[in-house]
Amino acid sequence: MSISRLFLLVVGMVAFATTVAANTVISPRPLPRPELHGVAPVAAPSDLAVAVSLRPAMRVATAALMRAPVSAANRVDAAGFQDWLRGFTVRARDAGIGRATIARAFDGVSVNARVVERDRNQSEFTRTLWDYLDSAASDTRVASGRSALRDHLETLAAIERRYGVEAEVITAIWGLESAYGAVRGSVPIIDAMATLAYEGRRRAFFEAELIAALRILEAGDIGPDEMQGSWAGAMGHTQFMPTSFLAHAVDFTGDGRRDIWGDDPADALASTARYLSQNGWTHGQPWGLEVTLPAGFDFTQSGERIRHDAAYWNRMGVRLADGGGPVPDHGPASILLPAGHTGVALVIYDNFRVIETYNPADAYVIGVGHLADRIVGGSTFRGGWPRDDRALTHEERFELQRRLTAAGFSTERIDGIIGPLTIRAVQDYQAAEGLVPDGYASAALLRRLRRG
Repeated sequence: MSISRLFLLVVGMVAFATTVAANTVISPRPLPRPELHGVAPVAAPSDLAVAVSLRPAMRVATAALMRAPVSAANRVDAAGFQDWLRGFTVRARDAGIGRATIARAFDGVSVNARVVERDRNQSEFTRTLWDYLDSAASDTRVASGRSALRDHLETLAAIERRYGVEAEVITAIWGLESAYGAVRGSVPIIDAMATLAYEGRRRAFFEAELIAALRILEAGDIGPDEMQGSWAGAMGHTQFMPTSFLAHAVDFTGDGRRDIWGDDPADALASTARYLSQNGWTHGQPWGLEVTLPAGFDFTQSGERIRHDAAYWNRMGVRLADGGGPVPDHGPASILLPAGHTGVALVIYDNFRVIETYNPADAYVIGVGHLADRIVGGSTFRGGWPRDDRALTHEERFELQRRLTAAGFSTERIDGIIGPLTIRAVQDYQAAEGLVPDGYASAALLRRLRRG
């Protein structure tokens, strides 16, 4: 990386302090981050290089997947699809979509049974957080991120100056969403959205996304053949859904098109920064920091719904894992124990919640934050993980919520999502049973509930 390019980013950081956009909130006590020129390159084969080398094979595999036989249970009525399409065309016209755009978008479109099969048979997410992080923030992904940051330094610095979102955070999202642009998806979005809308399980959602996709075509940002992405509709370098594109995408390059699909990632990266900025990103505020908890810590005070200022946590004896210093003041913060009291402990700030608007899974938010920290020289987590534990299956998560509610510890919803409400119910149950109330929804806890 050239000294001039490094200098641009450093100058950009200084300039940002005085030229930040009015809609960006400045953290009251910004935590200094490592200078990027102090981060040594990692001489390791990168995920990006591997993905690029495999890209032709990925395309062949994707094409083969879409041609593969579909199970009888997942076949759909092609004639019914044409009936739905005629009705949807009327609704699209009522929404203001032009006849020419509709004709161009649906020329040759047919129901894609493979998309239906993928939607009906999604693999259960049963990986533990630590297994996920082993991949999300692996040494090779970190190396790829540092390379991507160096290669796009001027662009990312300019994006940070404009939107107030740190370059490494945008780079980390890029890395997790598309392996730094190497795997953007090759399924035609109009086909996928039309198929999922017709299939009907989430018709209102996918019809709204399809209308949004048609608006994108009508604006001239992309053509139907080039509008490609995942089978579920996410598109481009940072995997925007069509409605998110309409709300947040920008033409950062000034070429008259908001192009998140092409080889130049500038518009996609800027659009992601704008998304985070408009959802309340605070420049200079960490997403979270690893901490150590004192002996006798009151674990009922942990969880995303419990928020206190830094002075409160410092009085309790919470300290930074890196160096043992006090918790810095970046506004209200929570103590998060994503693997219970035997695993890593984090203090999380409002920026954690901003990343949640992009993807609400704690594993994803921690993955983005930790990868961003590693890209600019941060260390791996110091605390351990309960690696002998396994993740609950999809059905077990529902069962856990049902059994907690039946035992008098209502989760308020039976949805299979281990969110703040379920964590609070787990804590209440643990406290009543004389267990450490850390809110950790483990297989051992479920076995105890089964015993009654």
